[in-house]
Amino acid sequence: MTRSIDLSAHIRDVPDFPVEGILFKDITPLLGHPAAFATAVDRLAEAVKEVRPELVVAMEARGFIFAAPLAYKLGLPFVPVRKPGKLPAETVSISYELEYGTDTLEMHKDAIPAGARVLVVDDLLATGGTAHGVVELVRKVGGDVVGLAFVIELASLEGRKKFADLPLFSLIRY
Repeated sequence: MTRSIDLSAHIRDVPDFPVEGILFKDITPLLGHPAAFATAVDRLAEAVKEVRPELVVAMEARGFIFAAPLAYKLGLPFVPVRKPGKLPAETVSISYELEYGTDTLEMHKDAIPAGARVLVVDDLLATGGTAHGVVELVRKVGGDVVGLAFVIELASLEGRKKFADLPLFSLIRY
C-alpha cells in the first residue's frame, strides 16, 4: 500500500467553476495518478471496515469512480443511484431539496435487500443535499445506512451535520 502519498497534493483548485465565486476541487489529477487513486481507494476501504457494510451505493457520476473499485476491494456488491430515466428495470425514486430547487434520484427497486447494511459513497461532501437524498432513498427501499464515505469534505459547508447519527469518513478536509 502506498501510505506516504499526500492525496491533497493531487486535488486541483479551479477558481470560478462552475460559476463565479466557487472554488472547484478537481479530482482529475488524482485519477490521473494511479498510485494516488489506489491509495484513495485503499484508505477508504480501511476506514469503512469498522461499519461492516454489506453493499456500496453511490450516486452518479463521480461517486461511481470511487465506489465501484471500493466495492470490488471490499468484495461487496455495488448499487448505482442515477438520475431519472437512466436505469432499465423498475425503479424507486426520491425527490430532495437542494440549495436552489429540487432534484430526483432513482435506483432499481430490487437493488437492496431489506435490512442490508449500506455504505453511501461519493467523491465530495459539500452541503450534503445529494448524499442525504441517497440516504433517504436507501431507507425507502428498506436498507440500513451504516455510514458514508467521501474522498473530499468541504467542512465549512457543514454537510456533516446532516448525518450526525451516522459514521462519516472523509480522506481530505478543506
